[in-house]
Amino acid sequence: MNGSKEVQKLIDEINFRKTNSKNYENMKAEEISKELRDIMKFEQESFKKIEEFEKTQKNQDLVQYAKMISRNTTGREIAHIQETYLKKIDEEFLNSK
Repeated sequence: MNGSKEVQKLIDEINFRKTNSKNYENMKAEEISKELRDIMKFEQESFKKIEEFEKTQKNQDLVQYAKMISRNTTGREIAHIQETYLKKIDEEFLNSK
């Protein structure tokens, strides 16, 4: 049961990131870059945890659910940040010329 709590804790962390999304459009390119690094690091750490859970947990359905929401949630957030980041780079580069 303790292992299932660990998986549930990871799911809660992923869901918290989803509900606590930031307004990247109001940030500067440097700030967005930091956010992008942070979410990518979070994604890597999440997948490492999930890989361990796949080896050790009995409730594989819960582990697969964690894997799915991690992939979907962080993937969407990364795509959104990348799109905003590219726009900001263009805006800041074009305005500096």
